[in-house]
Formats: sequence, C-alpha cells, structure tokens
Amino acid sequence: MKAKANVNIKRIEERLIQTAIKLARKGEGGLFVIVSDKKPPFKLLIKQNIKPFKVTETRNEKLAESLATIDGAVIVNKEGMLIAYGAMIKDSMPFRGHGTRHAAALAASRGNNVSILSSEEERKVKIFKNGRYIMQLDALEKNIEKNLSQVGIFLESIGAGFLGTIGVVTLLPALGVTIIPGVIIFGSSYYAIKSLIEELSKKK
Repeated sequence: MKAKANVNIKRIEERLIQTAIKLARKGEGGLFVIVSDKKPPFKLLIKQNIKPFKVTETRNEKLAESLATIDGAVIVNKEGMLIAYGAMIKDSMPFRGHGTRHAAALAASRGNNVSILSSEEERKVKIFKNGRYIMQLDALEKNIEKNLSQVGIFLESIGAGFLGTIGVVTLLPALGVTIIPGVIIFGSSYYAIKSLIEELSKKK
C-alpha cells in the first residue's frame, strides 16, 4: 500500500515539476505545494470558483498551469487533488536574497511537504522539502523533461537531514553536477544524474 502511495506522489511531483518548467521557460512564476500529511497554514486570496480536480490528468494540465500564475500557491493533496489556489502561506520563513514566493515555498514544505517553485527571473525550478531548499532544475536546459523520472526518484530518497549526512559536496563535482551548498542542481546529462542516484544508493 505504501509503495503504491509513493508511486502516486512521485507521479504528482513529476507532473507539477513539468508544469513548473513550462512556466519558467515562459518567464512566469508559480508555486505548487504537495501536502503529505499536514496542510501548511494559509489564507485564500481569491474566491475558489474552480472545483477540485486531479492535477495528474493530462486534460487538467493547462488549468493547473493557469492557476499557478495567480498570486499565492496551488495546494495539492497526496492523491493529486486540488485543495486550494491563490493561497497565501502563513508563517513564511525569510529566504535570504529572495522574495515572498521563495519564503512561502520554504515554509509550506515543512512536515515532509514538497514545494515546487517556478522562478520567472532566473528561469529555474526550485524544489523544497522538509523546510529545506534541496534541488534546482534549469528550465532552459534542452530535454530536461526526459530526466524528470530520475529527479523524482532522487527527490523521494531525500529525508530530513539526508543531504547533510552523506557527503554529497564531495560526490557531486566528480559527476559534473554543480552544487550550491546543500542544494543539488540538475543541469547535466541523464547519465550524470543516473550515476548520482546509483552512488547515493550505495551510501545509504
């Protein structure tokens, strides 16, 4: 049962990362939050006129993309159903050098939630989990979508404190993957990412 749930969450993550990549390529910002167990505290900025729908269904992709461009976050549960949109995350944590969307993403990712942010200025997709900024993808990287299943596998392997305990700082440069302290940046080939996942699996 747990394995099935993990597959479902991985599919939701991949779908929303893909949507965030499309937004970033167009220079549009957005924030998706996938709730694992506990919803982050939020207040609605706009009236909810759209009924809940499943974000993993292809027919709903454009709708999810449109809702993400509205101020506030799009919040989704672990079954992939829309909970809210235009949601202002409360208790945001300051994110040094960045604005309110980054701060909201960081706060919303507490408690094993996943935040997926599209940065309109940087054209990057940033991923937060367990109250930490853990991963970045370059939306302008050619064929980056082909690597999303590998990104999803890696994302699911990350637990609280995982990056700080396995010595990835020394591992990553050897694989040709650049790193901000504690943040993995996927901008290399599929083979580098595949090697990274294999190496991390050996260290667990």
